[in-house]
Amino acid sequence: MNAIPLTIVVSFVYAVFLPLQLDTIWLYGGLIIYLFGLVLTAVAVLNFASAPKNRLVTEGLYRVTRNPVYVGMLLMQIGIVVTCTSWLYLLLTIVLLILLNAILSAEERYCLETYGDAYRTYMSRTPRWIGIPKNK
Repeated sequence: MNAIPLTIVVSFVYAVFLPLQLDTIWLYGGLIIYLFGLVLTAVAVLNFASAPKNRLVTEGLYRVTRNPVYVGMLLMQIGIVVTCTSWLYLLLTIVLLILLNAILSAEERYCLETYGDAYRTYMSRTPRWIGIPKNK
């Protein structure tokens, strides 16, 4: 099994056993972050699915970040961290971020081979992560 899906599965299984901080700002704040990540992921998947096949997707959320699905997944993870106030879950989320960065390098090499200069241009104007400076 790939390390990223394994990390996600382990973290979500672990989250089932975490106590929620009921009637606290942590619960409501984490829930808002989680739901925002869920909506972001769903919109990104719809953007990708509605794009023509074999064409670079640069519309919708893909104008803001090259990886909106991963951004949404990380927001969902952070929402669970906040909701459950778990340091171990935060550590799992950091491991996931490190793994995602590693896999993104391979995905970007594939996109450069497939789409060439169009992807290079896209990389120069769109950041990998929201708020992180673009590649030059």
